[in-house]
Amino acid sequence: MEAEISKDERIELRVTSTDKRIFRRAQKLSGDKSFSSFIVRVVKQKAEEIVAKNDRIIATEKDRKVFFDAVFGNSKPNQNLVEAAKRYKSKKG
Repeated sequence: MEAEISKDERIELRVTSTDKRIFRRAQKLSGDKSFSSFIVRVVKQKAEEIVAKNDRIIATEKDRKVFFDAVFGNSKPNQNLVEAAKRYKSKKG
């Protein structure tokens, strides 16, 4: 059995009559049972797209920074890397 979700939040907004007409028409064409469910569904879908795009951009920017810091930064190799390089060189030559 699915848990019932309490809908205790309310959003009020004002729109032009032209906007409302197109929203109503879209709601009827979409098959949504009510105007409210249509508005919530469409706004939620768009909001999720915006958030996902933003999260990808932030992740991409973070990855870019990590990459450029690793390649062009002034960090020195840690002891494990130094030892691994020595082992590699000793086996190679």
